[in-house]
Order: sequence, then C-alpha cells, then structure tokens
Amino acid sequence: MRWLRFALLILAVTVIQKGLLSRWSSKPDLLIILLVFFAIYYNTSEAIISSFTIGFAADLVGSPMPMGPHIISFGLFGTLLAYLNRVMAIKRMPYQALAIFATSVLAGLLSHLLAYITGEPIAGNIYAVVFVTALYSSVVGPFLFLPVAWWMRIKTNRFGRRY
Repeated sequence: MRWLRFALLILAVTVIQKGLLSRWSSKPDLLIILLVFFAIYYNTSEAIISSFTIGFAADLVGSPMPMGPHIISFGLFGTLLAYLNRVMAIKRMPYQALAIFATSVLAGLLSHLLAYITGEPIAGNIYAVVFVTALYSSVVGPFLFLPVAWWMRIKTNRFGRRY
C-alpha cells in the first residue's frame, strides 16, 4: 500500500466530511465508503490497519460522540469484511453497494450503542439516521471507487473485457 497517498486521502476525506458535508441534513458517510474500498482491494493485514485508521478519523469527525466507538466498530466490521472478501469476491457494483450498506448499518448501530453504553446522550431517531446514511452511502459509494482506485494506483479493470 502507498501509505503517504492513504494518509493524504484520509485527511482530505475527513476534511470534506466534517466541513463540506456537515451542512447537509442527509449525507453519505465517505469514511465508510473508504473502509469498504480498502477491505475489498487490499490484502487482509493492510485492510485491518486501514479500518482502524479510518475509524480513528471517524471519531475525530463525530464530535458529539466520545473517542473510541468508531475505532472499535470500523475496525471490527472492516476486519470481518476483509476476511469475507477472501472467501467471496466483491468486485461488481451491486455487491459493493450491498457491502457498503450492510457495513454502514452495522458499524453505525454498534458505534451508537457503544456511545450509549459510555453514557453519552443519543438522538431518538438513530435508526432513521443510520438507515438514511447507509442508503446514501451505498448509492454514492461504488461510483467513488474508481477515482479512489486511480489515486491509490490500483488497477480495477472495471470497464475492461471479461474473458
């Protein structure tokens, strides 16, 4: 993995998530999209490291929550997705959208549960917020994989011939 490119990408996405997308009421979670991307396109150990790093960035973005729930939930579900990708390939766009949706719902619910356990107040409509965020992320996510793959210098062969 190109770690400098990875760090710059995470920094840019974190700034976009916190700055530009914070004005929208319903928004995709770009960090979940990156988590699924790295779990799909990199080997297991790099995917696990990137999952915990992206979880740390998500904890920095999510200011009302305490530090730690996103690191744990992103790390757990990123690791599970990386091991799942070893068993079955998640290369087609509908499967990627489904992986983004499932990961977003599960990681969102677990991070809110962990925040609730630590005593942080949470909103009453958590299920709606998590579901809408997961839906937007799964629609936008597969289309962002190609520019991220270009930035990370990965050959995806998405539009090539199938033999």
